[in-house]
Amino acid sequence: MAVSRTRRARAQRKRKRRMDRVSHDLTAKQWTALKDEWAGCAYCGASEQPLQKDCVQALSRGGRYTLPNIAPACRSCNASKSNDEVTGWMRRKKLDERTFLVRHYEIGKRLTERFPEESTVEVPAEPDTITD
Repeated sequence: MAVSRTRRARAQRKRKRRMDRVSHDLTAKQWTALKDEWAGCAYCGASEQPLQKDCVQALSRGGRYTLPNIAPACRSCNASKSNDEVTGWMRRKKLDERTFLVRHYEIGKRLTERFPEESTVEVPAEPDTITD
């Protein structure tokens, strides 16, 4: 069997290796609850588009698919953010960073309390006061 040597195939193999190196514990129930809590894209607020799982801390930067690290994102935001650090990306895109961080903390706290037996990681730290 020949191995595909295209750039896309190499990228897919690299991503699979990266995904296999860490454990992910986001359940389908947690993902549904996250989408319901956010009621749209966590970044831009778009609610009429299908949502994708976006790691707030990218996989390539040590993130995992866990309840405190996932935010629902529209395709446009997910592709645009790529593996960028979330707050820097939001500043460049002129999105409301403070609102996102506060909501991310509040939703993460509520869902961690709702799914205590399934959450093995801590709730994200409470956001510091952000000044413009």
